[in-house]
Amino acid sequence: MKAKISNTSVKALKPEAKAYEVMDTEIKGFLLRVQPTGRMTFYFSYRTKAGNRKRIKIGQLSPSKTVAQARDEAKGYAGDVGKGNDPQGEKQADKARAKAVRESTLETFIDKHYKDWALATLKSGQETLNNIEYSFKHLKNTPMAEISLSAIEKWRTEQLEGRKLKPATINRRVNSLRAILTKAVEWEVIDEHPLQRLKSLPEDSNKQARFLNQEEADRLMAALRERDEEMIAARGRANEHRRVRGYELMPCLEGKAYGDRLTPLVTLSLKTGARQGELFDLEWRDIDTERQILTVRAENAKSGKTRHIPLNQTALTAIEHWKKQAPNKSGLVFPADDGSRLDNVNTAWRNLLKKADISNFRWHDMRHDFASKLVMNGVPLNTVRELCGHADLNTTLRYAHLAPDHKAEAVALIG
Repeated sequence: MKAKISNTSVKALKPEAKAYEVMDTEIKGFLLRVQPTGRMTFYFSYRTKAGNRKRIKIGQLSPSKTVAQARDEAKGYAGDVGKGNDPQGEKQADKARAKAVRESTLETFIDKHYKDWALATLKSGQETLNNIEYSFKHLKNTPMAEISLSAIEKWRTEQLEGRKLKPATINRRVNSLRAILTKAVEWEVIDEHPLQRLKSLPEDSNKQARFLNQEEADRLMAALRERDEEMIAARGRANEHRRVRGYELMPCLEGKAYGDRLTPLVTLSLKTGARQGELFDLEWRDIDTERQILTVRAENAKSGKTRHIPLNQTALTAIEHWKKQAPNKSGLVFPADDGSRLDNVNTAWRNLLKKADISNFRWHDMRHDFASKLVMNGVPLNTVRELCGHADLNTTLRYAHLAPDHKAEAVALIG
């Protein structure tokens, strides 16, 4: 039976003893099947390029599936067929993708999608992945769509009750997970962000910065000198051992200033306030020894803005000595042993602190030491902000209490 499938024609149709179909006269392949029970169902029938006949169920006639809606869907399918596409195949592929999305776990999403993108795009990509590994390993086999706000709230409570992590660290770890879920929403892996209503834990914005007192600073530099002397002497003994046995010699350190990269790295950290990652990314073209300027390029800066840091004589001397023995005179200033970008100096740093008998002092605290010493010597806070590359003055204000007599002088102004 052929007729234009419309509200009027459909109302006139009556069920018969056997099911029958009405083929639309305007949209090729659009049809309505009428069952003996009176149930009416819309379909779209078409032939593929291979000559196979396929049929797509559009839906049963109901208030939620009207004749007009069914016609619109049929027009869409007809257009696809006209372009040489297979609507049924695409529909099945969509279902398969939807099923894969529903079953995609956090681990699968990271391994197949997020990891490569993060490492290639984000400066903090590896840190984000590490944070997930350290803190959310228990969620790895959880489907992305099932990661809930309550599960993260529970984890945060456990960390706080056991005093395992500080609020700032908890926030940092949760933000790593939040970043991954944000990408999952953006890439349509999940429909909505489960942590969008999660508020960060309050942090102590006035916590005191850790810096070295003069005695600790002296011990640190003495430990560095002793370490360099020991490494240079050890290299000499090792090469003598190799020479006797006819082995290839390692680079000679005799007459050199340093045993390796650690002393100039620490010196620059203390005297420029540059972040560890900024120093790892530092290239020789970023250092102007004539003008005595170290430049942190925008692409390597946390703030995304280029800044120029003057080099004092201590920092300048360290750079000049290091360049004489550095493995490369161009490219990275402090490359890893294989020439690639250095990613950490954790073991050397821990051993150095132990040798210097200094506790509770992180690598990042050398940046606090730089800012603190500037403020204590009367440098204006805004200048400190510019040198450190703080995004706003609020970050710099944590050092304000170190300014010499600044509160007493302020109160004195009102008589």
